[in-house]
Amino acid sequence: MQIAHIALWTTRLEQMRSFYVTYFGGESSEKYVNPGKGFESYFIRFGHSAALEIMSRTDITSPATKECTGFCHVAFNAGTVEAVHGLTRRLRKDGFRVFSEPRTTGDGFFESVIGDPDGNRVEIVA
Repeated sequence: MQIAHIALWTTRLEQMRSFYVTYFGGESSEKYVNPGKGFESYFIRFGHSAALEIMSRTDITSPATKECTGFCHVAFNAGTVEAVHGLTRRLRKDGFRVFSEPRTTGDGFFESVIGDPDGNRVEIVA
């Protein structure tokens, strides 16, 4: 078994698409639109790994206001410690929140944690 894709609801569909394409090298599908359901989505593919489906629907407008049970974050492997530092600096400079500075974690990963346009946590690991 492999994870095929992970999906996120958003009210900022185009911003989220741009974020994952610009900073994480994703390749976006064409927009899917279902006017009858007020639904729009993109699939963002990252090489041969799982895809990210970003979705909006007219009746889903409330963001999560705090961490809760359920999926916590998505992690992208930047490949090197230097790449983690570089991407973290770039995201900070571009106005994105850094939840956790680059560091070696207790379980041995080197990572930083940033927020996407909706504040979802994204780990950048090496």
